Order: sequence, then structure tokens, then C-alpha cells
Amino acid sequence: MYHVIIGVDDNEERAVACARAVAELPGAESGARVTLIHSFTDNPSGASATQLGSVRDATELLEEHDIEVSVTESSGDPAEQILDVAETEDADLIVVAGRKRSPTGKALFGSVTQSVILNTDRPVMVAGSPDQ
Repeated sequence: MYHVIIGVDDNEERAVACARAVAELPGAESGARVTLIHSFTDNPSGASATQLGSVRDATELLEEHDIEVSVTESSGDPAEQILDVAETEDADLIVVAGRKRSPTGKALFGSVTQSVILNTDRPVMVAGSPDQ
């Protein structure tokens, strides 16, 4: 059995694209377990990750494929949190969503995907939105 970490933000399309990419991996239905992680950068209402549409949609898709799913939530820098969970859980694969950003947007805001790729020695799969 292999363990996959999926970093999930608030975007349902990206979350489902990541979940679908994992569900389509060879042997996923019989040999994968997934931890979805959402890192809150601002959560004044005290919401739970399981209340987010993106987390619910990804969970539902994975469960439809008989893949074991758990949800983890944290706060802080999303890339750091994804990497911490991957290390703690000894993940075999990290899955994050890709999205188009302008060079200025990348410079000003950074990129969670880029940070994850550059700061881990674990395999990383980048799944895009269906419209990209």
C-alpha cells in the first residue's frame, strides 16, 4: 500500500483534478491511501477543513474509487504544512495542483507547488485543472 498526500486549497476544480489523478494511478483502488491536507492561512470563523467544498469533493471522488481517505488541517504556510505532513506520514507521493500565474504573481506571492517541488526529495505529481 502506498500513501499519497494531496495538498488541497479552496478551489474545487483543482482539488478534484488532484483526486482524479490519484484515482487513476495504477493499483490505486486496491493499494493507495490518501491524506488530504488543507492549511488555513486565515480562518476567523474557525471552520474545519471538512466543511470546505474542495475537501468534500476530493474526498467523495476518492471514496467512490474505494480509496481510503483521511483529512488533516493545519494553519500556516501551505507548502511547509504539506511538506511536514508528508515527512511525518512518510508519504510515498505528494500531489499538488498546478495553475497558471503571471511572472509578477509568482514573484509577489510565491507558489505552493514550486515550494513543495523544490523542498522535498519525495516524488511530486502536479495535477492541473481541467480547463488548463
